[in-house]
Amino acid sequence: MPKLSCYLPILLLALLSGCSQTFERQTCVALAAGVNYCLAPINQQVLGNDQQALSAMQKASIQTENSQHELLSQLELSQQQLTLVGLAPLGQALFTLNYDGQSLISEQSQLLGEQFKAEYLLAIMQLIYWPDNSINQHLEGATISHYSCDAALCRGLFFAKKDLNEIATSQQPFVSIRYSNLAQWQAEVKLKIPAADFQLNISPL
Repeated sequence: MPKLSCYLPILLLALLSGCSQTFERQTCVALAAGVNYCLAPINQQVLGNDQQALSAMQKASIQTENSQHELLSQLELSQQQLTLVGLAPLGQALFTLNYDGQSLISEQSQLLGEQFKAEYLLAIMQLIYWPDNSINQHLEGATISHYSCDAALCRGLFFAKKDLNEIATSQQPFVSIRYSNLAQWQAEVKLKIPAADFQLNISPL
């Protein structure tokens, strides 16, 4: 199974347009050596107790050692389905992802090619916005948890120990997620994967 770091630099290829093609994607991905994640289902915890649906327009910026890309995204989330539409800064459609909790369908520009792996993009979105208990039920070889930091909220992925509930105070997360607001959907988000020299910044619009 390919590792996340292999595909991160090409998740965003700005200014692409052209004919689209449709793929049914796998729903399990490798996040690191010995760490696998299968997409979690959609549940009421993601939406909040009083919401039936959620809509979010966001600006995303990806930075790697050698490149930087920007993307506009429109996310629509209901109790039955998640739809994520990606647009280049000038408005060209790059991809549309549809996930019903079991299957993931990607309609994407042909110029993105086979290297664009929608399952990795959706896995990152779930790591940012899904609750810890939902992610941990579908995560193998690591756990996600809150940790102390100088931001409003921080969450991280930690390699699992023999006791899965034990996280050493000296252990650093191999994926860190910082939020400017406790209301995660309204927050500025910064996700870092140091081993992949990868940073994702998300700003609500």
